[in-house]
Amino acid sequence: MPQPPSRRGFRLPGNTLVLLFIFFLIGLFLHYGGQTKPVVAFWNDVRRLVGLGPGHNRPEKDGVNPYKAPEPIPTDDTATEPAPDDVATDDRSGGSSASDDATATNRGKTNPADDQTDRAPSAGSMPGSRFDFEKQIDFLLPVGKSLSDAQLVRHEGYTLRYRTDYKSPDWVAYPLLAYELTGEADRAGTSFKPDPTVDGGTALPSDYTRSGYDRGHLAPAGDFKFSQRMMTETFFMSNITPQAPQFNRGIWKQLEEQVRSWAFRDGGLYVVTGPVLRAGLATIGRQNEVAVSDYCYKVILYCRKPDIRMIGFLLKNEPSNEPLQTFVVPVDKIEAMTGLDFFPKIPDDLERTLENKAPAAVAPQWFRF
Repeated sequence: MPQPPSRRGFRLPGNTLVLLFIFFLIGLFLHYGGQTKPVVAFWNDVRRLVGLGPGHNRPEKDGVNPYKAPEPIPTDDTATEPAPDDVATDDRSGGSSASDDATATNRGKTNPADDQTDRAPSAGSMPGSRFDFEKQIDFLLPVGKSLSDAQLVRHEGYTLRYRTDYKSPDWVAYPLLAYELTGEADRAGTSFKPDPTVDGGTALPSDYTRSGYDRGHLAPAGDFKFSQRMMTETFFMSNITPQAPQFNRGIWKQLEEQVRSWAFRDGGLYVVTGPVLRAGLATIGRQNEVAVSDYCYKVILYCRKPDIRMIGFLLKNEPSNEPLQTFVVPVDKIEAMTGLDFFPKIPDDLERTLENKAPAAVAPQWFRF
């Protein structure tokens, strides 16, 4: 009776390979102490490698961006640095909301040769509805007195002024457009890293280790879900300031979500945000002295001819259960504390009217629903 042919060599059935892969993922999960993010990041890398899953090689949206002013090509970054596990972070992904799902990217820093091919406008911000002052280069950037430690830094999604003496920006500015409030960008696997474009260097992620402070985003990662590249650049330490954990994950997060909901409702906004820096602030840091500000602010502008409105928020760097309306202040007050002039290309009479309005008159214009 003939003998059945025997197998030679190492040949595994397909289902055995699947089981081995599952056991590998389980081992990875146990190796990281039950944390799911490393496993998810590994699985996303595998999917991208073999070309599976939504968003693979998905092109960035092209068109015309009504909020963009032509600016130089940004420096590309590819380096990442693992974040320490023993420090409070700004990872606030424990909960979600409608505004978290409607988050975005921006726009703004492009090759000057591409000035005529920005992204397509949203329904609420057509180019023909813009004021003349909006069309000026760097319209949304604040102006302050010249300082020896100040450096203008341009990234693809946002622009900032970095103060090397404080190892912190004093402002970060970017447009936030409604049609960009959805996307597949994911912060999983993204880590904080020094900004190589800053002369003299930025703070390091390790400066926050065991400091008791979060690495608080100013341009939040959640505003850039349209583009993985732009979301990744929000983790540059030039965009980070020390924030009390329950402030960063509480009232500050609420304000970020509120701004996103307004951008979705109104079609697009301009956002300027930062810490209030001054001499004599407490510092943290192992290798750098990173200033811990007492206050953080946001100044938000809506423009669509003939309508224009502005609102300012000033929040103490501490936990709060007060409603957001409590923190509305005249923009003039923020200017006095920071030494900055916000949206200086708005005609003077109109700028004074917008910046001097009392909170009781401003808040109803924004908190309509």
